[in-house]
Amino acid sequence: MKILWVKTDFLHPTTRGGQIRTLEMLRRLHARHEIHYVALDDGKNEEGVRRASEYCSRAYPIPHRVVGKNSPAFAWQLAAGLFARLPVALSRYHSDGMRRTVDKLRAAEKFDLVVCDFLAPAPNLERLEECVLFQHNVETLIWERHWQTATDPARRLYFRLQAGKMLAYEREVCRRVERVVAVSEADAELMRARFGVSNVATVPTGVDVDWFAPPGAPAARVADLVFVGSMDWLPNIDAVNYMLREIMPLIRRRRPATSMAIVGRNPAPEILALARRGPGIQVTGTVPDVRPYLWRSLVSVVPLRIGGGTRLKIYESMAARVPVVATSVGAEGLECRPPDQIRLADTPEAFAEACLELLENAGERERIGAAAQELVASRFSWEQVARCFEQAVGAPDVPQVWHTLQGVPPGD
Repeated sequence: MKILWVKTDFLHPTTRGGQIRTLEMLRRLHARHEIHYVALDDGKNEEGVRRASEYCSRAYPIPHRVVGKNSPAFAWQLAAGLFARLPVALSRYHSDGMRRTVDKLRAAEKFDLVVCDFLAPAPNLERLEECVLFQHNVETLIWERHWQTATDPARRLYFRLQAGKMLAYEREVCRRVERVVAVSEADAELMRARFGVSNVATVPTGVDVDWFAPPGAPAARVADLVFVGSMDWLPNIDAVNYMLREIMPLIRRRRPATSMAIVGRNPAPEILALARRGPGIQVTGTVPDVRPYLWRSLVSVVPLRIGGGTRLKIYESMAARVPVVATSVGAEGLECRPPDQIRLADTPEAFAEACLELLENAGERERIGAAAQELVASRFSWEQVARCFEQAVGAPDVPQVWHTLQGVPPGD
């Protein structure tokens, strides 16, 4: 197939879950299909454009600057967002240059498939009826959870307004596109119920099992607990705030020296301030490789209260043979079975107790880590996921693999 793939960013350096999912899938698809990749480019990320040949046949960088969230320009965007039709999370990526480039490519080339990767590029695409929306999250759900968990009245009101705008636009796009590809059946069901659409297919989340497999004997410990995720994404900021403010004090009542590593790019000032309040909290910022932090920690924590899609960080922890404690929201949409392959807890007390049980019981850590690693190794390789995507978009001559991934015999 000849595929036009449209996204808001290039895929290197790979620091976010959505980038990882797209990169790993495109690497496999590129081996079998002709990929034309259009993305925004601020001119500062030379690596992103330079390495695009790893996953596409041709790359089209579109000059565009997304203003930083700590800049005065972003404050202006937030103010303008009170009156705009589009939510700020989408209007930041509006680009006439991308629209013109995509229109020219679609006129000049005969594409078998046009993919809008995430909702954000959709305002830059004409003829959405001929596009597939690859939706890594239900964006409306994220903003509704922001609204529901915010404590400051002004933020709560703003999030509520943004959630309403997101609902209206996401519903409109999902109804217009030829097909939606979701990353979990939970997301697909939510889209059907909330947006009134039936053209939704599902692909699972994957992981590079060999890459994350621990290398023999463990090295010196970095921390007892580890959280991995982009620290400039609001759901992750909320999760770490929740962990440090409400859960860690409970853990330290019984285990005072418990340490934690927070691994991810661009940590927010509030996270840095919380970490400085006491010893044992390490905030790394961007790291060249997250694997040593997983291998050298005892428990991976995913205390998300906001979010959608599926959590790559959980499957990566599982592949690294690190037991995971998560909230139900954190593990939403994943094919894993508690308590044998993961521990789930939705109150500070239950989350702290689950962490303590694993911290104090090496045998239980090993048992859960082994079961989780076996799960992802047997069912969620990126090659299998790429085949599922091909099947979901109707690519010809694709083996039927989705039933196998779900553990369901073909025909059921």
